[in-house]
Amino acid sequence: MRVTKSGEVEPQLVDEEGARGTTVRWLLARPEGAPNFAMRLFEVAPGGNTPFHDHAWEHEVYVLAGEAEVILESGGRPISEGDAVLVEPGEKHQFRNVGDNTVKFLCMIPLPE
Repeated sequence: MRVTKSGEVEPQLVDEEGARGTTVRWLLARPEGAPNFAMRLFEVAPGGNTPFHDHAWEHEVYVLAGEAEVILESGGRPISEGDAVLVEPGEKHQFRNVGDNTVKFLCMIPLPE
């Protein structure tokens, strides 16, 4: 078993094209002994967003704090604390902070084999 304190994990700037005001903390992944999934904590500053992108794998998101909008090619949908989001494989998506406080969400993804 492994216990990780999120505040002790160094935040990394998300520097992909189109990202703004977003950091990620890799809480659990292979270096911590996780064989199949990674758990990441994203923090999006007011006015910030993740890149509008897609990938071949699904991921699950759980919103811990703040008000955001998840943007898809078909439009946007508001999300906030307590919401769970499934992003399907190949689905273009972006998370955008639409509030006055930092948005925090957990994002789980499968690790490549």
